[in-house]
Amino acid sequence: MSVSLTRYLVEQQRAKGLIPSELRLLLEVVARACKSISHAVNKGALGEVMGTAGSENIQGEVQKKLDIIANDVLIEANEWGGHLAAMASEEMDSIHVVPNRYPQGEYLLMFDPLDGSSNIEVNVSIGTIFSVLKKVDPSKGVSEDDFLQPGTQQVAAGYCVYGPQTTLVLTVGDGVAMFTLDREQGSFVLTQENVKVPEDTKEFAINMSNMRHWDEPVKRYIDECLQGEEGPRGKNFNMRWIASMVADVHRILTRGGVFMYPWDKREPGKAGKLRLMYEANPMSWLIEQAGGAATNGQQRILDIQPTQLHQRVSVILGSKNEVDRVTSYHTQK
Repeated sequence: MSVSLTRYLVEQQRAKGLIPSELRLLLEVVARACKSISHAVNKGALGEVMGTAGSENIQGEVQKKLDIIANDVLIEANEWGGHLAAMASEEMDSIHVVPNRYPQGEYLLMFDPLDGSSNIEVNVSIGTIFSVLKKVDPSKGVSEDDFLQPGTQQVAAGYCVYGPQTTLVLTVGDGVAMFTLDREQGSFVLTQENVKVPEDTKEFAINMSNMRHWDEPVKRYIDECLQGEEGPRGKNFNMRWIASMVADVHRILTRGGVFMYPWDKREPGKAGKLRLMYEANPMSWLIEQAGGAATNGQQRILDIQPTQLHQRVSVILGSKNEVDRVTSYHTQK
């Protein structure tokens, strides 16, 4: 018998006491918003959603029309439910406090509404990443400082990948579960529980065009992989790079691998390219919950204390033994 997302969450709430009812309702709303985004993405050129919007986000990146549509869908779906105090998005300069006309809850929602949006026009998998925190002090008004919590404080995290199937991947701190959108039923159905990332792998994902800008530990690791059976690793590696973090991480959760978006010398003042709060923290928690590891080369990503809402970070995540190896090359420097 198929298990719906709602039933799965109710059982997490009832049998295991893992999540309060407010968090369950919030996650159901996020899932509904992802269904709406999935429909917009699937329409493609038929839905007048393709192309750029002629604006930039706070990162200085050109926004696609679908970036803004997905951002609006998530805000409108979530602001009236009474579960949230505020939201933060990769596409917004500052936090979005729930308007006074709606009841305020105790949760904070962060999201990258459409990860990998440079792939929209070429029909490659893209997705939505989300992370949920609790307000530190429920008695006080909400501010940006409330969001600056390390990833260890997350109470739920996940992503929805819009590919050949629409798949929702979720953790509430009890392992990782995958749900596939059944379009006939209009609901997410549980298709895999207790997802595990193999500790060893023969696949790495990195943008090789940046090789000349890498730090020495990254060069050393990739060079060893490229030497194959004849090299120190004694096995042949394959390279994968989709340029859509949500799709690359989904592959790793499905069959293992290591994903690297490291600091490089092009912008030495920036800690990395990916955002800590919207991308690295939720993905790192999912990977860890599946038995993998995630570091910035020096320390566990989930232990990093954020100082800015749009903080960037270097990311190495995936199969534990590979992540440990790359990290050890950094710490040996």
